[in-house]
Amino acid sequence: MIRLEEAERTAPGPGEVQIRIRRAAINPSDLIPVTGAYRSRTVLPFVPGFEGIGEIAALGEGVSGLSLGQRVLPIGASGLWQSFLLRPADWCFAVPDDLSDEAAAMAYVNPLTAFRLVEAARTHFGAAGGQRVGVTAAASAIGGMLLVLLAEAGFRPVALVRSAASAARLAETFAGEIVPHAAPPLDAVLDAVGGEPGNALFRQIRGGGAFIQYGALSGAQLDAALVASRRETVAFSFLWLRNWVHSAPRAAIEAAFARSFAGIRAGVLGSAVDGVFPLSDLPAALARQDDPARTGKLLLAP
Repeated sequence: MIRLEEAERTAPGPGEVQIRIRRAAINPSDLIPVTGAYRSRTVLPFVPGFEGIGEIAALGEGVSGLSLGQRVLPIGASGLWQSFLLRPADWCFAVPDDLSDEAAAMAYVNPLTAFRLVEAARTHFGAAGGQRVGVTAAASAIGGMLLVLLAEAGFRPVALVRSAASAARLAETFAGEIVPHAAPPLDAVLDAVGGEPGNALFRQIRGGGAFIQYGALSGAQLDAALVASRRETVAFSFLWLRNWVHSAPRAAIEAAFARSFAGIRAGVLGSAVDGVFPLSDLPAALARQDDPARTGKLLLAP
């Protein structure tokens, strides 16, 4: 259950900053722990929200390189669905002045996940050479990013969607292959869905291929027995952006953000915004998140 509560604002300790949140995104990954999943690593109660932008409101002792009023992306943990947030200064990344709050608030989860997925495909095959890589939920924001990045890397992206309406909408911006139902044989799949749709795709991957899962929009994982039965011919892996973020050098994360910002400016890594809700209207925002008529990301404005 999610509910709003009032809490005392805490001053930042040594090495910390206090951040006033300006915009926070609502992502599927924010809502999965709320359902009770990830019990092993989610301590209740907790504040959801992995992605957003804020401005420095107070500096703790010993903090350098950041200034009051500076806009930053605080990453590394949840907690952005609130008005003020404490975060170690080392987990805050500066935002360029030319990006709006709305654009910057969505510069983290989808773009950096897309970068890691394409890199994982490149690592598996050694080099991109026209391999057919299926992208599930291809009409989504991250799906569109993956189609662009795969093509740029030298793969042949195949957009996998669940309806003719999604296929028609995607065809307005993507000139490649769009498959609205059953997929033809593929060399790899980048999957956000899991469950039975994922099982069907897993069976269609050619020997030597890869299935890289990064979400479970269906609410279910792949059939473990199916994965085991093809382990000698198809590599299966689950990509968690969090794992990379917590192991990568800061310079690598900064480079990824610079690439994300550049892609947003170029119009290829941005996400459409369906609406901005005040935090006090969180129930309405969550209801809209589940609305099939939603046309883009939802943002909270604490």
